[in-house]
Amino acid sequence: MRWLSVALVALLVLLQYPLWVGKGGWLRVWDVDRQLQQQKEGNRKLEVRNAGLDAEVRDLKQGYDAIEERARFELGMIKQDEVFVQIPEKAPSDKPATKPASRKK
Repeated sequence: MRWLSVALVALLVLLQYPLWVGKGGWLRVWDVDRQLQQQKEGNRKLEVRNAGLDAEVRDLKQGYDAIEERARFELGMIKQDEVFVQIPEKAPSDKPATKPASRKK
């Protein structure tokens, strides 16, 4: 009777092994599902980027406003008879302004 119990447990383990660890087992399914979720998230990010690029292409094809805006901001171009004024920003200084020490001769 004891050997029958051992044989049945061994048979049960042999039947369960492919279910959990085999090629199509639960562990593999969980891993593939995790990879699928990561890929879907990556695809969502790429879809948002592609939609932005598509809108930009349509904008460039339809009118000259987008082309002019790119020329102004990316290339620094200005129109003829237009005056360009650039005001540099002051860098914040951590040190208080002090007068230089006078030299003794």
